[in-house]
Amino acid sequence: ASKDTEAEYLSDGITENIINILSQLPKLKVMARSTVFRYKGKDVDPQEVGQLLKVQAILTGWVTHHGELLKIQTELVDVFDGSQIWGEQYNRKFADILTIQEEIAHQISDKLQMKLSGEDKKRLVKRHTENTKAYELYLKGRYCWNKRTRVSLKKAIEFFQKAIDLDPLYASAYAGLADCYIIIGIYSGEEDPHEAFNKAEIAATKALQIEEVAEAHTALGSVRIYQHWDWIGAEKEFQRALELNPDYPTAHQWYGNHLMRMGRFDEGIEQLKRAQQLDPLSLIINQSIGWGYYLSRQYDKAVKQYLKVIDMDESFYFTHVELGLVYLQQKRYEEAIDEIKKSLALIGEKPPIIYSMLGYAYAVANQITEAKTVLNQLLEDSKKIHISPVLFAILYSGLGDIEQGFYWLEKACENRDEYLIRMRVDPVIDTLRTYPRFSELMKQVGLPD
Repeated sequence: ASKDTEAEYLSDGITENIINILSQLPKLKVMARSTVFRYKGKDVDPQEVGQLLKVQAILTGWVTHHGELLKIQTELVDVFDGSQIWGEQYNRKFADILTIQEEIAHQISDKLQMKLSGEDKKRLVKRHTENTKAYELYLKGRYCWNKRTRVSLKKAIEFFQKAIDLDPLYASAYAGLADCYIIIGIYSGEEDPHEAFNKAEIAATKALQIEEVAEAHTALGSVRIYQHWDWIGAEKEFQRALELNPDYPTAHQWYGNHLMRMGRFDEGIEQLKRAQQLDPLSLIINQSIGWGYYLSRQYDKAVKQYLKVIDMDESFYFTHVELGLVYLQQKRYEEAIDEIKKSLALIGEKPPIIYSMLGYAYAVANQITEAKTVLNQLLEDSKKIHISPVLFAILYSGLGDIEQGFYWLEKACENRDEYLIRMRVDPVIDTLRTYPRFSELMKQVGLPD
C-alpha cells in the first residue's frame, strides 16, 4: 500500500518474500502472490477479503523508502471479528531489510499461536543472500518479471544478472533468470526459442548447483519438455519442486499443464485446481483450468471457466483467444471470430500465435478468402521473424490441405518446435490426427499415441 512509486518494487518484493517465508511452514496456509496482489492499492475491508479467500487473518502494510531509511507499517487483522491481532512499525536502515522480514514472519507465527519445530525456525531465518544490494536488485528483477512484457523481461534479466555479479552464489537470482528465459522461449514469437531455453537450462542448473530451490526445479521441468522432449525427466523435476515447496502454485500449474499435454487429463486438472486453491485469483491459473477443460473436450466447462476469467479481468487478452477456440469446437463460428478479434484489439498488434488462430477460425468457418489472407501474411512475415511451423500446420489443417499440414508438422519436428508438445491433445489438429503419419510424428516427440 505504498504511496511512493519509487518504492513500489520494494513493497511488492517485501510482500512476496513474506509470503514465501511463511509458506515454508507446513502447518500454515498462505495465499499466493497473484491472488493478494489483486487487492494492491485498493481500499479493502480485511474481513470481507478474508472471508472470500477463506483465511483466518489478513496482513496489511505500507512501505516508504528515503535514502538509507526504511519505514514499514504492518497490521495483522482477525477475519472473524475485525480486531487487530498485532501491529508494528519498523524504522530501520535499508541494510536491515532482510532482518525486518524475518521479524515480521516470526511475529505472525507467534501471534497465530503456532508451535514451531526447530526445522520451522530455520525456515523462517533462511536467507538466499547476505548481500543487501544484491537482494534489492533481485526484488527489482522479480518486479519486472511479474509484468511479463517483452521490455520488462529484458529489464528483469539485467537486474538478475547484476544481482549475480554482486553475489555469484545467489541461487534465487539464477532461478529468476531461468524464469525469464522460459517465458521468452514460450511467448516471444520473434526470437529463437531454443536459444532462450538453453539459457534457461544453464541458469536453472547453476541455481541447483548452489542450492535446491523449488523455482529452479520448476523452470528445469519446462526446459526438459520444450528443449529436450524429455517427458519423464520433466515430471521428476516438477515432483521434486513440489517436494521442496508443496504450496508453490506455479509448480502445480506447470505440472498440471504437462500432464494435460500427455493426455492424463484427470491428474492434470487435479494439479491445476490445487494451484487454484493456493492462488484463487490468479488469472493465468484460472485460465489454465479452462485450457485443461478445452484439451479434454469438456467444452461447456471450458466456456464457463473462461467467462469467469473474463469477469475477473476483461483485458486479459489470451483468454479471448482460447474462448474463441472453444466456440469453434461448438460450431459457434461468429462468436469465435469475435473473441479472437477482441484479443488482437486488446494487445494492439498481431502476434503470430494469436493471428494464426484468427486465420484458423476463418478457415473452419468456411471464410476461405479471409483465412488465406492471414496465411499469406504470416508466410511473408516468416521471412523476417521466427514463426512456429506448427501454426502453419494448424492453418492448413483448418483449410483441409492435408499434405501441407503434414509438411509443416514434419518441418516442426525437424526443428524440435516448441509448439509440437501440445499436438498430442489439441483439437485444432484433429483433421490430421486420424492419419498414421500423425502417430509416427508423435512418437518422434516422445508422446504416446
